[in-house]
Amino acid sequence: MELEGRLVEASNTTLRAEITLDGVRARCVYKPVRGERPLWDFPDGTLAGREVSAYLVSQATGWGLVPPTILRDGPLGPGAVQLWIDEPDDAEALIGFVPAYDVPSGWFAIASARDPGGDAYALAHADDRRLAQLAVLDAVLNNADRKGGHVLYGPDGRIYAVDHGVCFHVENKLRTVLWGWTGKALPDEAVEVLTRLGERLEGPLAEALEEHLTTSEVQHVRLRARRLARAARFPKPPRDWPAVPWPPV
Repeated sequence: MELEGRLVEASNTTLRAEITLDGVRARCVYKPVRGERPLWDFPDGTLAGREVSAYLVSQATGWGLVPPTILRDGPLGPGAVQLWIDEPDDAEALIGFVPAYDVPSGWFAIASARDPGGDAYALAHADDRRLAQLAVLDAVLNNADRKGGHVLYGPDGRIYAVDHGVCFHVENKLRTVLWGWTGKALPDEAVEVLTRLGERLEGPLAEALEEHLTTSEVQHVRLRARRLARAARFPKPPRDWPAVPWPPV
């Protein structure tokens, strides 16, 4: 692994690097444990393991929303290493602030805002199947920080979700910009995926997660998957916790 530079806007130490093995080269994001900022509600030194756990759960759904992520030793010690996703210059974002009078057709407006000049805007996202899958995954992960900027648009037409260091808390901390389907029925496909996920969380997947999470946190992943499958509806915003992260994008 050869470090290339630091992503300075990240709250924790986040580095871009090039990895090489047997002549194969790729870029990655490297988040060393020693660079994690302490948080009041998550144990110190656990964010990298949560990044890896999010990838494992994503893979178990079959949706492949989280780029390949592993825990490995690097130049600054152990950390999460995730495949770098190159976004095309012409990639069209599916989440963002749009003029309140011009919300695109087929988009959900979830919050109101004004710019410094007083003009009205809406925080909105597309009614897109890929985003709906991500909303379901985030509910299972109990993602406390789904910003619009944490959704990447790959050159293959897929979307990728990144930054999962603050997931898997046992208390409800879901904060996301993907509230457009609040209370609506889940697609049949999502119910089937959640049902299978709940079953897989009884076996090897649970054991793999327990390498990075507490037993209680893994149990709550299983409970959330089963409750969502049973309710068959998208979750509603929490009343005792901010529903949208800041900044949203």
